[in-house]
Amino acid sequence: MNVLETISKRHSYRGSFKSDPVPREDLIKIMQAGLAAPSGCNKQTTSLIAIDDSDVLQRIKAVIDPPVGETAPAAICVLTQRINAYRDRCFAVQDYSAAIQNMLLAIVELGYQSCWYEGHITDTDGINKKMASILNVPDEYDIVCFLPVGIAEDEPKPPKKKVFEERAWFNGFKK
Repeated sequence: MNVLETISKRHSYRGSFKSDPVPREDLIKIMQAGLAAPSGCNKQTTSLIAIDDSDVLQRIKAVIDPPVGETAPAAICVLTQRINAYRDRCFAVQDYSAAIQNMLLAIVELGYQSCWYEGHITDTDGINKKMASILNVPDEYDIVCFLPVGIAEDEPKPPKKKVFEERAWFNGFKK
């Protein structure tokens, strides 16, 4: 598969996963793809924790309410540090977003599926803080995303997208 095919095949998958474990070698490849993403002023504000121990994973899933990725045999938590990169500007959101997209593409390329859960775990109910406690994350890091990883039970269904001409133009905005 080439990168353009992988991009077109990647869709958020919220279904059930097969129980097949995700080999650690594949989790390493996925995380390496994430860490290869660009970073504002090379501050490298994004860090990752892969979870492949079923006991730890069950403890993490137990604090996510409403539940997501319940049947995933592995997961990756994305952490950030809010570090100013240029003058008083922090690019942590852009940094971890690029890392997440790279990982989502690597996940599909390796034959797995996932979904980017961010708002669900960073809402005012503090799910990410509970996850951080379980994973012994230091206070200077924030968990900002949960990526369940596994082989999909069902074929991902692509969402309906607006046509290209409604969202992309050449040489200026078209009304």
